[in-house]
Amino acid sequence: MIKKLSRILKSKNAQLSRIDNIHSILDNDIKSPKVNLGKIQATLNRSSNIRYLRDIEFQVFSQWGDDGIIQYLIDKINIPNKTFIEFGVENYKEANTRFLLINNNWSGYVIDGGKDNIEYIKKDSVFWAFDIHAKCAFITKDNINKLLSEFIKKGYDPEIGILSIDIDGNDLWVWKEINVVSPIIVIVEYNAVLGIEKAWSIPYKEDFYRHDAHDSFQYWGASLKAFYNLGQSKGYAFLGCNGNGNNAYFVRRDKLGGLRELTLSEGFVDSKFREYVDARGERVGGRARLDLIKGMPMYNAETDKIENI
Repeated sequence: MIKKLSRILKSKNAQLSRIDNIHSILDNDIKSPKVNLGKIQATLNRSSNIRYLRDIEFQVFSQWGDDGIIQYLIDKINIPNKTFIEFGVENYKEANTRFLLINNNWSGYVIDGGKDNIEYIKKDSVFWAFDIHAKCAFITKDNINKLLSEFIKKGYDPEIGILSIDIDGNDLWVWKEINVVSPIIVIVEYNAVLGIEKAWSIPYKEDFYRHDAHDSFQYWGASLKAFYNLGQSKGYAFLGCNGNGNNAYFVRRDKLGGLRELTLSEGFVDSKFREYVDARGERVGGRARLDLIKGMPMYNAETDKIENI
């Protein structure tokens, strides 16, 4: 009886070990089957004749279809230094550059304000398997160049391949201030709720935090027009937005090549996000989202004045 029980327990332990191994493989993004699917889709997209960036979207680790857009752009643009910088990454499990790191073996630098997030990244398999650096810092327009210089001082060229900005707040102010790196591709998260008529941004506030700023969560960031104008002043062409209407793509003009530059109205994509639930339990969408923050102050980058929504 004891021998029989021992055999059963050994068999169960072996089964549990196999299950643990399966979970280990699934948790390890380096060995994830979806990486291989992404490779296949990226290869198919190379020969695509597209009109808009959203035509070649696919998702591996990005929140939306940005993995596909990024793969398409790096195939079309001459990028000597295969490096990226992304900030506002949380624990980096869902990010614009994670597939780029794993699939294309780029080097990178990620920044996030959460200590737990950075500790998580440093324990992630990608941290030892690839050339990536992680920094815990709350980004402001006053410290951004110092933070980026720390990466350059490690021996990386200031001309980086991709800069991805997503901090849900002072994004416009931070991009405007950056001068120690010269990214070829810039990805910025815009607030589609603000439309394209005004070059609006939240007034600069060093400790701005979206979830404390307004209970609707609609008061944050900048409009696409504000980013478009800033990109023009910095020498960047606007290529369009992702299909979910939250990320805009800019390419430095000297690297544009045959890529099609879009006007603001051609490239704008409105978002369909409905994050706010009203008193009746209904989710608020469409242009009604702007009404939720009516009366809130906005900085107009064209007039250099504060005005109310």
